[in-house]
Amino acid sequence: MADFFHHLVFGIYPYIALAVLAVGSVIRYDREPYSWRAGSSQLLRRKQLIMGSVLFHVGVLVIFLGHLGGLLTPIALFDALGISHGAKQLLAIIAGGVAGTMAIIGATMLLHRRFFDPRVRAASSFSDNMIILLLWAQLGLGLATIPLSMQHLDGHEMVKFMSWAQGIFTFQSDAAAHIADAHWIFKLHLMLGLTILLLFPFTRLVHMLSAPVRYIWRPGYQIVRSRKIAA
Repeated sequence: MADFFHHLVFGIYPYIALAVLAVGSVIRYDREPYSWRAGSSQLLRRKQLIMGSVLFHVGVLVIFLGHLGGLLTPIALFDALGISHGAKQLLAIIAGGVAGTMAIIGATMLLHRRFFDPRVRAASSFSDNMIILLLWAQLGLGLATIPLSMQHLDGHEMVKFMSWAQGIFTFQSDAAAHIADAHWIFKLHLMLGLTILLLFPFTRLVHMLSAPVRYIWRPGYQIVRSRKIAA
């Protein structure tokens, strides 16, 4: 039963989460384009929003790029470049620790603002409150994995997760087996991360997919016609 549940969560659930992420995002953009935004509450409490938002977004961006590159870059490429698994593990601990600390401090400030400022709380939806709580918990779990990673400075533990992630994206049926003996905190971190991907299309997180690319080639000046006032 335990093996079945493990395969269900780490062998099948990733495909469900990624499918909902892709299809759900397309459908939402097509059917509800005006909801495709972050829903800023800047006018309600500006100072705490700016400080918390900068820390949170910078930290999360570093974490996201680090996870994306670290997990999906072929192991053979690191070997060919002469980057040892231990060096990669140490870099992930240091960079992830700094970025994770920044992000969770920012998330805590945003969380406090959203729940303890009456005006912001009144303007918040259920999905707004839910997603910031899930992100805060995910950041906490990520930081909790650092002491565990410190016990495996040879990088062997990280290779397991790289093999799992690359196995999922290459449709290997036994991908879940790579992390069968991983610590439960790592597994909970992965499961919550997949759940956030599953919920992504139904929350304000969709604004991450929007990039103002059109501004690159927009006209340099905006023409404003003056209204003639009759004498």
